[in-house]
Amino acid sequence: KTFTFKTNCGDVVIAAYGTKGPLTVISMSYLANRGYFDNSLCHRMVTNGIFIIQCGDPTASGSGGPQWTVPDENLPTGNVTDNLYPAGTVAMANSGPNTNGSQFFFVYKDGSQLGPNYTIWGKITKGLDIVQYVASQGAIAQDANGKIVLTGDGFTAQPVQIISAKVS
Repeated sequence: KTFTFKTNCGDVVIAAYGTKGPLTVISMSYLANRGYFDNSLCHRMVTNGIFIIQCGDPTASGSGGPQWTVPDENLPTGNVTDNLYPAGTVAMANSGPNTNGSQFFFVYKDGSQLGPNYTIWGKITKGLDIVQYVASQGAIAQDANGKIVLTGDGFTAQPVQIISAKVS
């Protein structure tokens, strides 16, 4: 299957790993085909050692998801220093083992320090340059005084909205 995420920054196309992560791909296809991701913001970017842009939460709070979870599949093997998630990897975000819902992340740079705890379900085949451009703009958050500041973990400074998600 191929997922096309039409965003305000351009299209990001993913080749899904249906045989390596069948339950994940079925769940993500179901959500995409029903408009779950449409008009949602990518709500998190991490620049310090992890190199991801996270999407898939319609509430943009980091705690939204469907009413079900999917077990872990296609976890990478090796050590954190083995580049388990090379640039272009698409994997599920989670809150612990077997808690995959709708949140996923794009890896925009090699050398991520993530451990082998995240279901890899696809690879970006078109639009990695868009993801990397967004990453180059940095992450932002509000400080204690409400001022917007650059940070290593926050919203993308260049907002990314998924306008629609289609599966073919």
